[in-house]
Amino acid sequence: MINKKETNLLNPKNWVKNYSEQLFRFALQRVNDREAAKDIVQETFFAAYKNLENFKGEVSEKNWLFIILKNKIIDHYRKKTNQLFTELDECEEAFENYFDETGHWKKETAPHNWNADYKNPVESKEFFEILNKCLQKLSELTRIAFTLKYLDEKESDEICKELMISASNYWVVIHRAKLQLRACIEKKWFVK
Repeated sequence: MINKKETNLLNPKNWVKNYSEQLFRFALQRVNDREAAKDIVQETFFAAYKNLENFKGEVSEKNWLFIILKNKIIDHYRKKTNQLFTELDECEEAFENYFDETGHWKKETAPHNWNADYKNPVESKEFFEILNKCLQKLSELTRIAFTLKYLDEKESDEICKELMISASNYWVVIHRAKLQLRACIEKKWFVK
């Protein structure tokens, strides 16, 4: 049961007002679907309310809600994993265009030197805006894996476990994400 001290730490009445927008933005960036993000945030609040007695006060109320939200996002990813492998198979041909028969870069698809100044706040802000637009163009599995690896900074084995994919599938997905993002960023920012 919750003791008086712990009860004072939580205020479920203010969760929606205080945290819904932040939780929604976080979820939307990861699931790329407004309705799914809304549902996940709602599930987060419901799960938190249902588990009030498990709150130990070791983290802030906000952090506790974000921990629950991240778990709900992982649940969302797991539900979609089987359907996402169909997407992976369907986009196989697109990657043949990057390399020749010996596995080397084709001249027209080889990486360019970006010569960007990442310390310049204006360039950095513009880069992240374009990166977000390019992320939205990736297939769902590719975007999810890339987001978990590079935005959420999760370990590869943890991502494989969460998405229920093999290590070799994971590395193929990450490789494809990098290829597609590089091509998109070059097209939208560097090679205009």
